[in-house]
Amino acid sequence: MIRRKIILLSKSPRRSQLLREAGFNFEVRTKDIDESYPLELETNKIAEYISQKKAAAGSEFLTDKNCVLTADTIVVFNNKVYEKPVDKTDAIRILKTLSGQTHTVITGVTIQTKDIQKSFSDHSKVTFAELSDTEIEYYLETCKPYDKAGAYGIQEWIGHCKILKMEGSYTNIMGLPVYRVYEEMSKL
Repeated sequence: MIRRKIILLSKSPRRSQLLREAGFNFEVRTKDIDESYPLELETNKIAEYISQKKAAAGSEFLTDKNCVLTADTIVVFNNKVYEKPVDKTDAIRILKTLSGQTHTVITGVTIQTKDIQKSFSDHSKVTFAELSDTEIEYYLETCKPYDKAGAYGIQEWIGHCKILKMEGSYTNIMGLPVYRVYEEMSKL
């Protein structure tokens, strides 16, 4: 079982929801963190790199009895990273790009105690059905996914109605691979 209290350093309501539903003992803290990364960094390393930056910023919250948990999620298609859209036009562009295609969702996670830091990434594949302009407009108006990598949330309309196939962890696609977090936390 998990012995340490988690300090979740995240503004994501989905990460809080997932931890709560899984029964973790945690509290949320937030900090504004620079989420930039070196342009030469390999695509599959970006999310983990950013989660490590977030963990370093949260080290002030560490005690002997807790740990800091951070995560970052990106969507990758054709070796291009799709983060949170900057506005509606960007969200439309992203969703049109992903329409009818298979992309990869990568969540990088860092768990830090006073003594150790453990980082890992989880990868899931998602295949979208074709999205019409009307469906994209409907989705953006009803769900407003502007705080989500790839401009969508798997737990929303688009996930229920327009996902043909998923490979990997559903919770990873939501923003936190809970199974992997539980396994790593159990070792602390």
